[in-house]
Amino acid sequence: MGHATHTFTFMGTAAGCGVPAFFCDCPACDEARRDPRARRGDCGVMVRGEKTVLIDTPPDVRHQLIREDVRNIDELLYTHAHFDHLGGLGELEYLVQLVRKAPLPTYGSAEALEGASIEFHYMTYCLDMRELAPYEQVELDGARYTALPVTHAPGTYGYLIETPETRLFYASDTGKLPPETAERVRDVDVMAMDATFWKRNWSPDAHHSVQECIEEGLELGAKTLYLTHLAMHYDEPVTLAELEEYLRQYGGRVKPAADGLSFAF
Repeated sequence: MGHATHTFTFMGTAAGCGVPAFFCDCPACDEARRDPRARRGDCGVMVRGEKTVLIDTPPDVRHQLIREDVRNIDELLYTHAHFDHLGGLGELEYLVQLVRKAPLPTYGSAEALEGASIEFHYMTYCLDMRELAPYEQVELDGARYTALPVTHAPGTYGYLIETPETRLFYASDTGKLPPETAERVRDVDVMAMDATFWKRNWSPDAHHSVQECIEEGLELGAKTLYLTHLAMHYDEPVTLAELEEYLRQYGGRVKPAADGLSFAF
């Protein structure tokens, strides 16, 4: 066995509008107002080795970067260009202007990069945009990232992240995985996947429920499965306490992701 060389950090783990949502008084949002452990910002992750790689720039990204004591970002990847994954991009403008003084290498599908260019047209000078085709691989800081199509908006990717020690699949927004993507992520060491809904799923073409995520993740042989993009309250609300109780049946193999949760890989 080699030794872990990278750290994976959940920057945010909520579906759009976060937990608590400012407009919501459901039991899950009430719990999050009382208990910081239950609070969630919009979804993004960070991979740190020698360098710092950010996947997505959610609206909360400035607070997330301060929380994790980040001083620089070396590469940026996008899963897709919906607001809850893109909306914080403007927070990086002064990093580029004042610190980096060079455009930030930014990877994603044609659709994601186009979306970013339209929404943040005044930011394009800050970004060195590098389009990834489906299944294309890029080596960043000693880890290999493979862009895998998932079931969501056109051009949405999950990323298979591989080091010599570990295979990790991150897909914050997806319904049932397309067959080729599913095959490529079979038996990964770690899977962090969309678990937006509790029980009833309004949009199975774009998201999983908790139950669907667990069923698919375990069927694909994931050794550890993290539930992320958790709404907690889109339909039937579920508190973190209730979710943790429900997950006990899986003996530690299935875990709720949490903002700031990190592990070495």
